[in-house]
Amino acid sequence: MDWDKLRVFHAVAEAGSFTHAGDTLNLSQSAVSRQISALEEALQVPLFHRHARGLILTEQGEALNRTVREVFAKLAMTEALLTESKEKPAGRLKITTTVGFGTAWLAPRLQGFLDQYPDVSVTLLLDDADLDLAMREADVAIRMHPPKQPDLIQRHLMAMQWIVLASPDYLQRHGTPQRPEDLDNHKLILFGEYRPPVSDINWLAEAGRRAGSPRRALLEVNNVQAMSLAIRSGIGIGALPDYMANEMEGLTRLLPDLKSPKVDMFFVYPEELRNSKRVAVFRDFLLARLAEMQ
Repeated sequence: MDWDKLRVFHAVAEAGSFTHAGDTLNLSQSAVSRQISALEEALQVPLFHRHARGLILTEQGEALNRTVREVFAKLAMTEALLTESKEKPAGRLKITTTVGFGTAWLAPRLQGFLDQYPDVSVTLLLDDADLDLAMREADVAIRMHPPKQPDLIQRHLMAMQWIVLASPDYLQRHGTPQRPEDLDNHKLILFGEYRPPVSDINWLAEAGRRAGSPRRALLEVNNVQAMSLAIRSGIGIGALPDYMANEMEGLTRLLPDLKSPKVDMFFVYPEELRNSKRVAVFRDFLLARLAEMQ
């Protein structure tokens, strides 16, 4: 199989159309179409179902694309390791983590890392779903749970706690809960159910209640930073992770003796990057900054 044709095939499979693949490869639509037709002729199997709205991989096309994706992932990882200087960290580092942690904690601290390692560039991918590190969707991940894949290296970073908060304006209008049971008489801000980044994120709904009978939220938001803004505006009471300490200024902490679920945070990366200097210095940077919170 011709490598150039496989490269074009992979681009078409990922883009779903000849036109979009051509834009990525800087080729005309007709040139892309000819390459795919030639590959199908050489293999003597159809790779795409063609229809008016685009292209769909055939069963044979799916099998070929899985293999080609793995090859591209391995090549990308090898290229990154080869271009990394033996003397100092260099190259691009793709980091993925949850939207909340990446927005509220990590992004504001990246300047310190980039100033310290000017030959490293960062791509930050924020998603509450886990990206596939084995397929090089990212190089490293900061996750709120242990990795599920057995071939990933993990390092425990910290145990996150939740803090119950309200604005002084809200408390002046509605009073201050003294016990978890008092939350029955208050307005709650909870996390929306779309891709919750950690389990038990809405633990406050059941605090002081019988299991299985949660309180209803007045407002649900699927982003913890937006939750902090809603709490600050006086809509209701909510729980925020302790790494958002800077977001909590001006808010009042409630029910300090209430025990919240513990969330363990992990730094995760593939075995192939065990000796990567970029990964090592970023891991150490994280550990140092998180230690400042303890």
